[in-house]
Amino acid sequence: MSVRTQLRNGSVTVSRRRPGTPTGRGAAGGPGRPRRRTSAPGMLVLALMAVYFLFPAYWLLISSFKTSSQLFSSNGFLPAGHFNLWSNLVHVFTYDGSEYVYWLGDTILYAVVGGAAATLFAALAGYAFAKYDFRGKGVMFGVILGGVLVPVTALALPLYLLFNDLSLVNTVWSVLLPSLVSPFGVYLARIYAARGIPDELIDAARMDGASELTIFRRIALRLMSPALVTIFLFQFVSIWNNFFLPLIMLNNVHLYPLALGLYDWNSSTQYAGAPSFLYSTVLTGALVSVIPLIIAFALLQRYWTGGLSLGSVKG
Repeated sequence: MSVRTQLRNGSVTVSRRRPGTPTGRGAAGGPGRPRRRTSAPGMLVLALMAVYFLFPAYWLLISSFKTSSQLFSSNGFLPAGHFNLWSNLVHVFTYDGSEYVYWLGDTILYAVVGGAAATLFAALAGYAFAKYDFRGKGVMFGVILGGVLVPVTALALPLYLLFNDLSLVNTVWSVLLPSLVSPFGVYLARIYAARGIPDELIDAARMDGASELTIFRRIALRLMSPALVTIFLFQFVSIWNNFFLPLIMLNNVHLYPLALGLYDWNSSTQYAGAPSFLYSTVLTGALVSVIPLIIAFALLQRYWTGGLSLGSVKG
């Protein structure tokens, strides 16, 4: 393997080639490469799984076009005669003092800031575990992996007692700080750093006079970008759907994330005097809450699939 690196004017140039690597038309997709056959049973299984996972989304979409009375009087899987989506959207963003707008902003804050910070910390830890030798490295990494096996519900009460002693209960920090830790992200970052960042490249950068922080910032982060996007997406979705921890930590309605806020609205439908449109409002609010997740996956899909495939081939 030949590796060259240049650090000039804050830019990185990497040239990497393995001996015997096919180039030109002989590479992947070339005319001499046999095509893979599609398995009919396999495609059938995938189609059934797609229907299984997409059917609730279909039901949610259809229900968002209905009024509350139509939800109970019409077929749940077929559109009703009158489409009421616009009226439902108006109720979502104006009902109860536009609380949904607060919840949406809080959820974006928790998910974006928490996901980005957790990704950065995971990258730092994973790179250190992959490229440095220090005492207790194996034990520390084992403890981090053990964190993957601990359910979030088991940590909720200890976290509440800790934040209560620090006077952080019912604040943004009580939801944001626990989101900064991602044991699975550390594991994924270590695997990718070990596979995707050659030691020869790091040694060459050190010979050029680059500091360890410069190597991490200008070389490691760029080479680890597929894994980092994958970590960010996993953490983003986890925080976006977070329910149990905010339920314990928060009393201020304006600090609720979307999952907890919609649960609060849905609980209100059981009380006497609740507005008749509240059922359809809850379902439409749930539909709106899914849209940012779809956008995030659509924009970052190619990086995400590349990060998931890391470590699948021995190099």
